[in-house]
Amino acid sequence: MDSNAANGDRYKYILFAQHGWADTNRLIGALANSIANSDTLVIAPDLGWVNTWWRIEPLINKAENIAAEAIAQHNQAQIIIVGHSMGGLIWLEILQRRREWWPKIHSLSLVASPVGGANLGKILDPGGWGLGIAKDLATDRTQIAAEIARSIPTLSIAGDVDGGSDGTVLVQCTQFENANFHLIPGLRHEKMKNHPQVAAAILQFWQDPQIPQMPQQNLELSLGQVLITSLRAMPGITNAHPRDFKRAKLFASLRGNYQIKVWRNPVGVDHVFLADPKNQLLYAGFVGWRDRQAFYHTLDQLAQKYD
Repeated sequence: MDSNAANGDRYKYILFAQHGWADTNRLIGALANSIANSDTLVIAPDLGWVNTWWRIEPLINKAENIAAEAIAQHNQAQIIIVGHSMGGLIWLEILQRRREWWPKIHSLSLVASPVGGANLGKILDPGGWGLGIAKDLATDRTQIAAEIARSIPTLSIAGDVDGGSDGTVLVQCTQFENANFHLIPGLRHEKMKNHPQVAAAILQFWQDPQIPQMPQQNLELSLGQVLITSLRAMPGITNAHPRDFKRAKLFASLRGNYQIKVWRNPVGVDHVFLADPKNQLLYAGFVGWRDRQAFYHTLDQLAQKYD
């Protein structure tokens, strides 16, 4: 555990900085210390590089116990959270358990965190057998994140090096309702755990952490959101890179001029793309072979319901 000072009552804030998969606390700890003031206690737990390859539950438990001890020792301090990649997912799970901490939280910053489920997880475990950490990385936590962000000022930072991802995590996976969103073009996933542009984005957010006011959605936008929600709920669905949108063929034209398009890649993995009336991509996802039947059944149902 990395601390920027000894325990004491002078701390106004506790900053928890959590590393992610296949990583240690060194760089995320350096980022946290670079942006923390003297009135902030920095705690960057090292969960163990090897441990991050197995299951997320023991990692959650360890990080939660460390946090609980610090919060008990400094019970007047506000809580600041920064999580890189899976570190952000760990904190989403902790906050879902620890709702009593919510009133004490100043802000939550997720850096390159695959909230919507990492497609890397599906690549590591294409059959969904639950191999290692893959299943935990591929889990969709957008509902959890949106609920938390409704009560806690939340910032999600994403990088984009190829028109849709930071080379590891899809931009689409980092976006969810009620959160502030900041995109940094040209920044790769592994660089984001300790980078000046990430530090600047977090510091700017800290100046006035707010929960964004969601605009009143018109009927057209509401239908788009309903369709996205339905696609996200399909068995085995994982977010897909937008680069293959141009390869997709029309599956169904829906009311309001929305379109569902599909594409099967060379190894037989089925993709779905939802386009708005201007043919702009709203959602991209794919399923493994074993979920193909349910995939097309759902698309048929949507085509009939919203014809």
